[in-house]
Amino acid sequence: MQYGYTLPVRGPLATADGVIGMARHGEKLGFTSVTAADHIVIPTKVESAYPYAADGRHPSQGDAMEVLSLLACVAGATEKLRLITSVLILPHRNPVLTAKMVATIDVLSKGRVTLGIGVGWMREEFEALNAPDFDQRGAVSDEYVAIFKKLWSPGPVEHQGVHYNFGPVRCEPLPVQRPHPPIWVGGHSKPALRRTARYADGWHPIGTVPTAELRPAEFAAMRDDLRRMAEGYGRDPFSISLAFVPRLHVSATPVDGADRMPFTGSAAQLIEDVETYRALGVTHLSFDFRSPTLTETLERMDWFAHEVMAKTRG
Repeated sequence: MQYGYTLPVRGPLATADGVIGMARHGEKLGFTSVTAADHIVIPTKVESAYPYAADGRHPSQGDAMEVLSLLACVAGATEKLRLITSVLILPHRNPVLTAKMVATIDVLSKGRVTLGIGVGWMREEFEALNAPDFDQRGAVSDEYVAIFKKLWSPGPVEHQGVHYNFGPVRCEPLPVQRPHPPIWVGGHSKPALRRTARYADGWHPIGTVPTAELRPAEFAAMRDDLRRMAEGYGRDPFSISLAFVPRLHVSATPVDGADRMPFTGSAAQLIEDVETYRALGVTHLSFDFRSPTLTETLERMDWFAHEVMAKTRG
C-alpha cells in the first residue's frame, strides 16, 4: 500500500512554512505522495451545492492557493514525493497552457506528477472565469484530455475539435514520464467512471462523507462497473490503478457498532480498514491530517506513520 496526504491550499497552514514543512516532513516519514485541491476563485454568492458536504457548503471563502503553482514549489522543496492534483478542474484553464505547465513541473520534478482531474461542480466559478459552458463541462474535459495527450507527444501536433482548435505546434519540453504523466479521475458518478474507463490511468474518488459513502460494498460495486466499462472500451481493466481518499477520524478507543464508517476508530481498526480496501484492489490511500497548527498536524502524521503505515506497507 502507498500512502499520501493532503497539503493545505487555504487556512492558517497555507503558508510557505506550512506547505513546505508538511511536504518535507511527510517525505522524511516515508509517505509516497501529496495531494492538493483546486479552486481559483469563489464568488461571494454561490448557490451550487458542494457534493462532499452534508450541508452543501464549500469551506473556502476564496482564499485558496493555485494548485499548479503550489505543486511546483513543493517539487523544488522535495526529492521523492509524487505530486498529485486532487483534482484539477479541467475547464477552468486553457488546455494548451495547462499541458505546458504540467509538463514543466514533470520535467523539473524528474517525473513526479500525477494529474488528478475533475469536471467541476460550481457553476458560479465557471462564470467568473469565463470558462466553457458549465453544462458542457464533461465533453470539454474529455476533449482537453485528448489535447494533453497530443501535446505531450513528439510534435508538431494539431487539434480540430468541438470545443478547441489549434494548428500545427510544438510544445516542448515533453514530460519526463512516458507516454505522459499518469491521469487519475476523481469522482464517483457514472460519467466519472466512464471517463476513467476510457481515458485514464487511475480512479481517485473521495469517500465516506454523507454524499459519497464508499463503504467496501459500494466501492466494490463501482470498481466492478469501472472494470466492465474498461473492457467495453477494449482496455485491460486491471491496468487502471485504484486510489481512495477516505475521511480519517482517529480515536483512542475502538468505535463500536455495525455502522462504523471506514477509517474511523482505533489504530487496530484503521489497520483492518487498510487491509479491507487492499483486498478490493486499492493500492494508494490518501488522508487529511490538517489540524489548527503545524505542530499538531505533524504530530498526527507521525502517529499515523508509526501506528498504521509502518504496519501495512507490505
